Amino acid sequence: MDAMAAIKQTFFQECEEQLAELESGLTAILEGDGDAETVNAVFRAVHSIKGGAGAFSLDDLVRFAHIFETALDHLRAGRLAPSPDLLKVMLRASDALADLVRATRDETNLEPQRFAALAAELRAFDPASMQQTGAAAIVKETDGAADCADDEIVFRPILMDESMFDEMDAPPAAAPRLFRIRFRPKPALYAKANEAALLLREVSNLGECSIVCDSSELPFLPDLDPEGACLTFLITLSTECDESSVREIFEFVEWDCDLDIAEETDEPAGDGVDISALVERLQASVEAERAALEEANARSAAGATPPSARQNFSPAQVEGSDTGDGVGSIGKSDPAKSDPVKIDPGKSDLAAKGDQPGPSIRVDLERVDRLINLVGELVINQAMLAQRVLEEGLARASGVATGLDELEQLTREIQDSVMAIRAQPVKSVFQRMPRLVREVAAMTGKAVRLVTDGENTEVDKTVIERIADPLTHMIRNAIDHGLETPDVRVRAGKAEEGVVHLSALHRSGRIVIEVSDDGAGIDRPRVKAIAADKGLIAPDAALSDDEIDNLIFLPGFSTAAAISDISGRGVGMDVVRRSIQALGGRISIQSRPGRGSTFTMSLPLTLAVLDGMVVTVGGQTLVVPLTAIVETLQPKVADVHEFGGGARVIAIRDQFTPLIDVGRELGYRADNADPLAGVALLVETEGGARNAMLVDAILGQRQVVIKSLEANYQHVPGIAAATILGDGRVALILDVDAIVASSRADSDAHLLAAAG
Repeated sequence: MDAMAAIKQTFFQECEEQLAELESGLTAILEGDGDAETVNAVFRAVHSIKGGAGAFSLDDLVRFAHIFETALDHLRAGRLAPSPDLLKVMLRASDALADLVRATRDETNLEPQRFAALAAELRAFDPASMQQTGAAAIVKETDGAADCADDEIVFRPILMDESMFDEMDAPPAAAPRLFRIRFRPKPALYAKANEAALLLREVSNLGECSIVCDSSELPFLPDLDPEGACLTFLITLSTECDESSVREIFEFVEWDCDLDIAEETDEPAGDGVDISALVERLQASVEAERAALEEANARSAAGATPPSARQNFSPAQVEGSDTGDGVGSIGKSDPAKSDPVKIDPGKSDLAAKGDQPGPSIRVDLERVDRLINLVGELVINQAMLAQRVLEEGLARASGVATGLDELEQLTREIQDSVMAIRAQPVKSVFQRMPRLVREVAAMTGKAVRLVTDGENTEVDKTVIERIADPLTHMIRNAIDHGLETPDVRVRAGKAEEGVVHLSALHRSGRIVIEVSDDGAGIDRPRVKAIAADKGLIAPDAALSDDEIDNLIFLPGFSTAAAISDISGRGVGMDVVRRSIQALGGRISIQSRPGRGSTFTMSLPLTLAVLDGMVVTVGGQTLVVPLTAIVETLQPKVADVHEFGGGARVIAIRDQFTPLIDVGRELGYRADNADPLAGVALLVETEGGARNAMLVDAILGQRQVVIKSLEANYQHVPGIAAATILGDGRVALILDVDAIVASSRADSDAHLLAAAG
C-alpha cells in the first residue's frame, strides 16, 4: 500500500468516528441538549469530513458535506433555532453522509437524487443568503446590548492606509503568546468548497486577534477570474494556545493555501497597539469609503464616467469580538463559540476520576491479535513449567517455586494489560441503532424513541463486532412485533410514542445487554397456535410460559401476517440465538402481556481467556467456567433423593436442586455415579436457575486460554470450547447452560415415557 492510500484509509477510519459523534450529538440536541459544545462538536465532525474529503478531491462528498456544514454553521451561530423539523432533516442528512462516505470508500455508486433532495431541504432552512463581493471583508456588526446569537455578518470594503496597516500588525497589549499569520488561499481551496471566512472565524475563537484582508493583487473587473484567488489575510493573534492549535485549524487546507505562522516572543509589553483609536480610524474609513461609493453611484446614474474602472479595495478589518465596543471591535472571543476539549463525567471513567485522557495511537488489529496469541502461548508455557516443577517434587519454599509464583503473577498482569488493549466500549455498536430505529419506525408508521444506557461498558472488540447483527434483529423485532401502532397505544392508555430501551452492564465477569420495549408483550396463545400450525410443536403440547416464549427462537417461526422488508420470513430470532451461542453466550426472554418484553443477552467479556475450575469426570479433564460456580460441596446420603427416570435432586439449605451427573450427560458412562464419591458444583445458569453438577474430583482453579473447538474440529453438544493444560493435554470447557438444558430435556422425556 502506498503512502497516499494509507493516509486515505486512515481518513475513512476517522470518518467513522466523526459520523458517530455527529449522530450522537444531533440526537442529544433533539432531546434538548442545548450545550454550545455539543453543537460545536457536531459542526466540527462535518467540517473534518469535508476537509479530509477535499484533500483527496472527493468532490461528491465535499459538496454534500459543505451544504450540511453551512446549515450547521447557521445553527451554531444562532441564526437557526434547533427545531424538531430541522433536526430530523439533519439526522437524515447524517445518515446520507454516512452512506456517501462508505460508498466513496467502497467505490460504489448511490442515487444522486437522494442527496439532491436532502441538500434542497437543508438549503430551505437557510435564513438568508450571505452576499459576498469580490474583495469583501467580513465585519461583524454588533450592538452592546444585543445577544451574540443575533449578530449579523455583512461584507463591506474598507480603505486603509499604510500607517493603519502597520498598527494592525502591532502586538496586542499584554499578550500571553503572539502569532503573526499570513494566510493566502489558492483557487483549489475554494474549488473544494472550503470557506476562508469559516477558517478565520475559528482563528478568532482562539483568543484576541485582528485580521486584515490585503486586496492589493485584486485585478481590474474585466480581468477578474471568478474561479481565482486574489486575497491574502494577515492575522495578529494573542492567545494562550500553542502553535499546533493554530495549525490544526488549517490542517485540511494546508495543501491549498500559502500559510506562514510566526511567533514573536521579544515584543516589549508596553508597545501594544491602541485598540480604541484603531477602531475609530477604521470606522472613519468605512464612512469615507461609503461616501465615495455613493458619489460614484450618483455619477454613474447621471451618465458621468467614473474616475476609475477599478474599485480601490484595500486591506480590510475582519471579524472582531462581541464586546460591544463598536464595529469591528477587537477583544476576546465569546466562550460559547470556542471549541474547548470537554470530558463528560457521565461518559468516561477517566473523567469520573478527574483525569485527562492520554494520547492515543492507531494500531493495526492484526498486530494486536498476534500479541494476544503470543501472550496466550506465554500463559500455556508458564503453566507447563509450573507443572514440570510440581512433578519434580520441588518444595514450595524453594527459589525456583518462588520465581515461578512471581512469573505467574507477571504473566497474569501482562495478559490483563494486553486484553485491555482490545477492550472497547459498546458505544460503537449502540450508535448505529438510532438510524435503524428511525428507518424501521418510518417503514412501520410507528412513533419510536430509543433510550440507551451503559454505552461505555467495555468488552472485547471481537465480541463487539459480532453482536451488531443480533442487536439489529432484536431491535427490528421490538419495533415491528413488540410496539403497537399509535392509535392502539392511545386506546390502551399509553403514550403514542413507544420506547425501546437498549442497555449494557457488567455482571459476574460477563457483559449483559438488554433490549426492552413497552409494547404489548408476547401473545402466548397466538405464538403457540402458530408453532403448532407450522409443525414446530405438537398441538396438544403442555408448555410453560417460558417455553412458549422461547418458541420464537425456532427456525422458520414468525408471527408476521405477511412478508415485508422487515420481517415475515422466519429467519430472524433463530439467527440471533445461534449468533449469541457461537459467542459462548445465552439469550433469555421476559414478557408481560400488555407491558412489554425484555430480551437479555449474556456474553463473555473476552473470547481469549477464562478463569475456570479444573475437574475430572470419567477419567477426563474438564474446565468449568468460574463465573457459573456459586459454591462446591460434598454430597451426603441424606441430601440426595432419586425419583422416576433416574433423575436425582440434592437438598442444599432446605431447598431441592436438580443433581446432574456430568459424566452421564457427556456419555462418559452409562449409569449415574455414586454422589458420595464425587463433588457437587452448585452452578447458576444465565436465566438464574440453580443446579448441582456432579464431578469426580476438583484439581484446582486456573486461568486458561480459550481455543475454538468449532474452528479446529466441530461443534460438540455441551462443550463451549477447549484449552491446553500445563501438561500439554487438551481439556474441554463445559457449556453449563447447554448441559443443564440437555439434562432437563432428558428428564422430561423420561417422565413422558413413564406417563405413557
